[in-house]
Amino acid sequence: MSLSRNVLGGELVPCSYDPLTGFYRDGCCETGAADHGAHVVCTRVTAAFLGFSRAQGNDLSTPRPEWRFAGLQPGDRWCVGIQRWLQALDAGVAPPVVLDSTHAAALQHVSLEVLQQNAWHKSPDGSRAA
Repeated sequence: MSLSRNVLGGELVPCSYDPLTGFYRDGCCETGAADHGAHVVCTRVTAAFLGFSRAQGNDLSTPRPEWRFAGLQPGDRWCVGIQRWLQALDAGVAPPVVLDSTHAAALQHVSLEVLQQNAWHKSPDGSRAA
């Protein structure tokens, strides 16, 4: 169980086990010295973000069986590097953030207010609330 903190000050909640995400592929947006990309932002990826990431040279949609990676689909949760998320924000295609699964280290690069403005909120039917 994780002892790391999320951006809200609580315990870091796992982001996704299917697909298995995280720099350490442990389901959490944990970070450490080896994680040069700071994969600390738990997101629900969108088609727009996946296209943007592909255009930046990081194709997250195409399956890569040699890496046991099935490829992401819109709606999947994924730990995104903070710099890529900020680039996507500037481009108007940042995927929504799952706050309780986003590592507190993200706050070294972006304010909680900006993250909250871009937060994913689950509605009663499971879709993203407006």
